[in-house]
Amino acid sequence: MTAERHGDISVDIGPDHVATVELHRPPANYFDVALIRSLAEAYEDLDADPRCRAIVLCAEGKHFCAGADFTGASNAGPTDPGDLYTEAVRLFATSTPVVAAVRGAAIGGGLGVACSADFRVAGPGSRFSANFARLGFHHGFGLTVTLPPIVGQQRALELLYTGARIDGRHAHEIGLADRFVADDADIRTAAHAVATEIAESAPLAVGSIRRTMRGDLAERVRAATRHEQEEQARLQTTRDFAEGIRATAERRTPDFEGR
Repeated sequence: MTAERHGDISVDIGPDHVATVELHRPPANYFDVALIRSLAEAYEDLDADPRCRAIVLCAEGKHFCAGADFTGASNAGPTDPGDLYTEAVRLFATSTPVVAAVRGAAIGGGLGVACSADFRVAGPGSRFSANFARLGFHHGFGLTVTLPPIVGQQRALELLYTGARIDGRHAHEIGLADRFVADDADIRTAAHAVATEIAESAPLAVGSIRRTMRGDLAERVRAATRHEQEEQARLQTTRDFAEGIRATAERRTPDFEGR
């Protein structure tokens, strides 16, 4: 069966009721409004397709998702945070369970995409970072709401304050990754196995349980992203943000002034 396309997103539904949803912007899979909109459309179509009971979210190329490209080095389009987060909320409002196969980096907003999934699978080469403070920036993509329940409030603060980059094994130790495999080549297979287990359960029951457990998550993400956007807009006018972007482009340690 030929995979369907939603922009740079492909969708392939298998006979086991698991859909593989893949990002196609290698190698780093930077996102923009169009990519997140396409991902939301794919999820919404799968919600309406009785053949699909679980989703594996994965990516072509070296990295899962490096977030927004602030340096302009990629082919990703401009990203207006208001439009971006309007589309992002749609991901949280869909009803099909998602397992993210995080091969390579899930950085910044890419970590937000990974945390929009129900589960994350990682390997030794996986890298996770909420690098916003290292850019002189406020975090976004609803991480205010999603990250603390996954790793705990204190771990979330540590990740957000420091922008530390952690590997897949460490991510598994703190609960950011739900499964860890010894070989990166097995990440997608392991994610599919988790999705298959979900798909083998009664779909009405899984849907009911998921709605109960997630509650008003979409609305909480909507409120959080409004605040995140306001703080991002304020900090984008600072010298520290300009320095953070320059330092990232020049691959050096930033020299922040607090201005």
